[in-house]
Parts: sequence; C-alpha cells; structure tokens
Amino acid sequence: MFNIKSFLVLILSVLVLAACSGETSGKESGDLSGELNFYTSQPDADAEQLVEAYKEKYPDVDVSIYRSGTEEVISKIQAEKEAGDVQADVLLVADAVTFESLKQQEMLLSYESEEAGAIPANFVDEENMYFGTKVMSTALVVNTENVTDLPTSWNVLTEEAANNNMIMPSPLYSGAAAYNLGVITRDDRFGWDFYENIEANGATITQGNGAVLKGVAAGEADYGMVVDFIVARAEAEGSPVTIVYPEEGVPVITEPIGIMKDAENEDAAKAFVDFVLSEEGQQLAVDIGYTPIREGMDAPEGLKTIDEMDVIEADVKELYKSREEDKGRFNQLFGE
Repeated sequence: MFNIKSFLVLILSVLVLAACSGETSGKESGDLSGELNFYTSQPDADAEQLVEAYKEKYPDVDVSIYRSGTEEVISKIQAEKEAGDVQADVLLVADAVTFESLKQQEMLLSYESEEAGAIPANFVDEENMYFGTKVMSTALVVNTENVTDLPTSWNVLTEEAANNNMIMPSPLYSGAAAYNLGVITRDDRFGWDFYENIEANGATITQGNGAVLKGVAAGEADYGMVVDFIVARAEAEGSPVTIVYPEEGVPVITEPIGIMKDAENEDAAKAFVDFVLSEEGQQLAVDIGYTPIREGMDAPEGLKTIDEMDVIEADVKELYKSREEDKGRFNQLFGE
C-alpha cells in the first residue's frame, strides 16, 4: 500500500543529501565567490603564484594581495584594528611568534583544517589558529667568487674574514630576523655577545633577506645571514652564492598561515588555508623552491628537510613576550 508519509520522508531525505553533496562538490569545483584580502610577507612572485594556483580552483574569488616585510604587514593590521576595520582575511607571514601575538589579542579565527593532520603537530597551533606552511631555516650565504674556503660556523661573522664584509636583515623589518634574534640570544653558545661581536665587526644591516642576497651576490659583502631558500634558488640560476648550514645548527621559521577573526569571506579564507596545506599546495611550494612542511615530501635540490637540520629553538610564548624588548635592544646596539 502506498504510504504518502513515508514517501515524503524519502523525498526530503534525498533533497537533504543532494544539498549536502552539492555543498561539497561545489567547494571542490570552485563554487566560491567574493573578495579575499591576502596579506603576506612572501616575495611578490611567490605570493602571485600561490594566488594564481588558488584561483584555478576557485576562479570566482577575487584575491587582493598586500605584501611587505612581516613587521610592516603587522603594523598595517594593527592600524586597521585601531580604525575598527581589519581588511585582511588571510595572513601568511614569517613566524609563529607573530601569530602568537595576534592570538593573544584575540584577532585570529580557530579553524580545524582537514589538511592539518599531515602537518607535524609541533607546527600546528594547539587551538588551530595558525599552521606552519613550509620549513625555512636561516643560514650563511657566501660569495663563491671571493671565498674559496667555506666556513663551518656562525662564528665566521665575528672574525676577520667578515670584518666590514657581512650583511644581515633587520629584525625591525624582517619577521625571520626578529625570530632569529630571539632564538640565538637565548642559546648559551651565542647570547647577546654574538650580536655585539657582529656589530663590532662592522656588519651592515639592511631591510630584508632579499637585500642581503643581492648584496652578497654582487660582491658588496662576502658573507650574509639569510633564509636558505632564496640562496638555493639564486645558486640554481647561476648566481655566485652558496648556502652553508653552520655546525651549531640553524633557527627555523615555518611561515604560518591563519584566518583573521573578522574575515568577511570566511569560506574563501578556509579554502585558501586548505589549499596551502594540501598536497597540491605543498607541491607548489616545492616547485617554487621551498622545503615543504607536509610529511612525506622531499625538499627541493640544494635544501635540507627538517629531519636533516640541527634546529636551534626557543619557547614561542617566551619569544612573544620578549620580542619588543629584544628589538629595542637590537636597535640600541646597531643604531637602527
């Protein structure tokens, strides 16, 4: 006997399943739209490649990029906060300490990305407010036309070979440099003596890592302190530089990504995070020249994986609390 009630229940169930299926397939096929504001400290070309790949999946999302050094990106966000209108939806900058600061200010959105399970747990915020996206160590860059005996230790920067012959990025501009400052000065093998000796040895301070590489490649200095990936990329293109991982170890940043709490296009922002952490997004990082953070993937030629590095570390929460004090002391020391 035909039961109209059962029939209606069946029809309703089918419609609900179809709607759910439609939402899933819609996201996969790029059924997202609107504007998405992406703030980052990545190099312009790298940020553009990432956005282009994302837009291949989500062509109806109009992505705007704001790019500068980490410290300037955060200054812009703080200014927007003061004005009561944070424009950024997604943020990808140098280090976890920067994100910890935003987290403490309750400016980040918690999001349990399905892709985070493939990221080492120590690179994922315990409240899912930010996620590491790649592995970037800071090491030595050396001009191979002028230096034939490659150094093995960070101490070369304090020795005669590097006297008035060394460049490093400013922690007042570069998030990586700010992180390095906090980590290295808390290591008993270095401390603040290391930076004081570098200053006494006539170090040149410049804004960012790109300027360091450019200076060493041009022979303006033979030694530099710089993030590894840009050196490997330049060397592969024929530049007279090479990367040296010092025997004492290297500080490592993971260029985390997170979503701002008041993001206007939350769905598109979540899809952006998922894409960056996905195998596809991580392979893009490798193709660009970064060491991926996703487990089971190889580093580009010329770079080491996280398992191959001796990592110099410090507690992120401690670094967050002391960052401004550290930068102030650096500024006083180097007269920035």
